[in-house]
Amino acid sequence: MSYLVISFSHKNTDIQTREKLAFANEENKDRFLKQILAQELVSEAILLSTCNRVEIVTTALNTKNASKSIVEKLASYAGVDYEDLYERADIYENDGAIHHLFSVASALDSLVIGETQIVGQLKDAFRFSLAKRYCEQKLPRALHYAFKCAAAVRNATSLGTGSVSVASTAVAKAKEIVGDTSGVKALVIGAGEMSELTIKHLLSSGFDVILTSRDFKKASILADSFEQHVEVQEYSNLQKLLNETPVMITATSAPYPIITQELTKECSFERYWFDIAVPRDIDENIESSNLLIYSVDDLQDIVDSNMTQRASQAKMAYSIVNKMSLEFFEWLKSLEIEPVIKNMYLKGDEIIDKKIKNAIKKGFISRSDEENIKKLCQTVLTEYLHQPTSTLKGISRDMECDVVVGTIQSIFGFSSETNFINKYKCDHVLKINEQDK
Repeated sequence: MSYLVISFSHKNTDIQTREKLAFANEENKDRFLKQILAQELVSEAILLSTCNRVEIVTTALNTKNASKSIVEKLASYAGVDYEDLYERADIYENDGAIHHLFSVASALDSLVIGETQIVGQLKDAFRFSLAKRYCEQKLPRALHYAFKCAAAVRNATSLGTGSVSVASTAVAKAKEIVGDTSGVKALVIGAGEMSELTIKHLLSSGFDVILTSRDFKKASILADSFEQHVEVQEYSNLQKLLNETPVMITATSAPYPIITQELTKECSFERYWFDIAVPRDIDENIESSNLLIYSVDDLQDIVDSNMTQRASQAKMAYSIVNKMSLEFFEWLKSLEIEPVIKNMYLKGDEIIDKKIKNAIKKGFISRSDEENIKKLCQTVLTEYLHQPTSTLKGISRDMECDVVVGTIQSIFGFSSETNFINKYKCDHVLKINEQDK
């Protein structure tokens, strides 16, 4: 089985395509994962779907055939042309797949380099597949290292500090346009995680925040979580709010536009609307004087500035990703070696026990000497296997590791299956298993 990642992001798809590819709820995610796992080509799968990307992380028997099959099913789900989607797709295999996964987890592939939300979103996607038993061994190992890599990047660089999210970038753009934010009202639509981040940055930038959501209770709870005052309005007042407030940022999970031409009235003052949701909350066909609408892709100027400032830090981060990608495959090879070494010792112990029992049965040795003779035999075995063990551990770093391991397994009659899976699962796997008990 090989690692395979199929990626769609701001780098290879426009916002119109990303809207169609987005998985708005867990039911859709679950249905899609079941479809790609129903075939023998794919053994494990994780689906990451955010406002800026869709990542399908899998282990596949045949990466070329699996890629075509997965993209075909994704095209069918999104209602887009298969050939166009396959041509757009960034497809990574094995070391490339791991390097890309580590880069995504470390927020180096994000629209806003260093944004802090992606690792949490990846963990949620991982937990979802774990709970459904859509990944059990190879992907948990890869995700374990991906989170380890993300932590190393975060600790070694300053990429996780400052304005490092789509929400903060939208607020930074609004502040740049407005100038003096004192007394300027900003409307936030939605009461999810992205809205919470948006409110946080609006308040710190000096805006007066108004919050509205279909779920008034959830919006009230969110507003109360801030020390500064956040006004909460009923969602039924949306049209009035849209046409009275100069700045609006929307970030709901609605599968269709919630702000239409019908809700948009002409105003005598300048309005600035920021749509950081994918699929978009604002109908792309809205036309109104004194109104500027920004989607996620329109924030690129701030993103470019952000990237320039973070270039040296990003270079350091990529060196960490490169290093840990190599370490990951060395670690995987060591996992293949360890069961072989242990089986060599176990096989030796079985033979010692068998021969000692036969010797006692035939009267060659007394039962009182059994323990001492067993210890002597085990000492001989340990000394005899010391050199092969050291050599095998060294081979785990070589490209020929798989061939050597397979040869030894064949010579000694060891099974290629191991019982060491649980030992190398990360904390997320163990927590899921504990919850199921």
